[in-house]
Amino acid sequence: MVAELINKYIWIIQTLLRYGNTGLTLEQIQSRWHSRWGGEYSRKTFHNHREQIEEIFNIKIHCDRSTNCYFIEHSDDVSDEQANSQWLINTFTVNSLLEMGKERLSGRIAVENIPSGQKYLTVLMNAMLEGHVVQISYHKYNQTHSDTYHIRPYALKEFLKRWYLIGWSEERKSIRVYGLDRICDIQETEVQFTFPGDWDVEAYFANSFGVYKDDSIRVERILFATTHSEANFLDDLPIHESQRKLESVPKELLPLPEEMKVVYEITVAPNYSLLQEFCRHMDKILVLSPASLKKRMAETVREMASFYDGNQDG
Repeated sequence: MVAELINKYIWIIQTLLRYGNTGLTLEQIQSRWHSRWGGEYSRKTFHNHREQIEEIFNIKIHCDRSTNCYFIEHSDDVSDEQANSQWLINTFTVNSLLEMGKERLSGRIAVENIPSGQKYLTVLMNAMLEGHVVQISYHKYNQTHSDTYHIRPYALKEFLKRWYLIGWSEERKSIRVYGLDRICDIQETEVQFTFPGDWDVEAYFANSFGVYKDDSIRVERILFATTHSEANFLDDLPIHESQRKLESVPKELLPLPEEMKVVYEITVAPNYSLLQEFCRHMDKILVLSPASLKKRMAETVREMASFYDGNQDG
């Protein structure tokens, strides 16, 4: 019951944020409520929700008496704040506690910052709920111009402190991935689309590492060894969902380095993002198989070493 109420409070906040300082009349809010939640939404219930939103989230819903429209001031700032806390903290309960305690606990709670693309989360979430196509202006890192795409927003995914939109591109006629921090502008259209009911973002990326899916890369069983101390971290935070610890090591992989006696396996397509992840662990992980990935790792390490060898002081 509490989780449902928090969901409704956040829906009210997101709905009003979309309309900035122009706001919505109570009748417009009631119409959108009926479309989203069903049933009647009385004036008394709305005002009770206004009070609760101010108490829990410290967000005040104002009313412009000249138009009888309700709005939230400084919508851009509030949108970023809510998106940051809502998505970085796993539960609405903790989110509420953070909001209520941010003055008393100032300087004692820290979360990692995610690039400014988070400001588009509210628009995208609403488009996903309403089944609306979005129009985005997208600027790739390797381009000097922006391209316009019409996307059916299927899902949002966070990876390495960046948010990504996964959706069907009308122009490319395929599912594509777009970094929110590279979106220059976004507009929710009135064009409806039907979300494929059997599509699931976790299943879509099940055999990939990160957010880039390349079907040309074959899924493989990857074995790697690590130290006992690093294994403690990997047990708590696996490299991939498929990760499991081996009870015994295949004889053809022996002998192992003296300090690396714990062996794991993952089943995934060894893309460039996975290569970077292994490099991030530096000397704590040794790829054992397949031979092709082991070779790529060795080449990467040699290339890194050559950079440092060529830049020695003196």
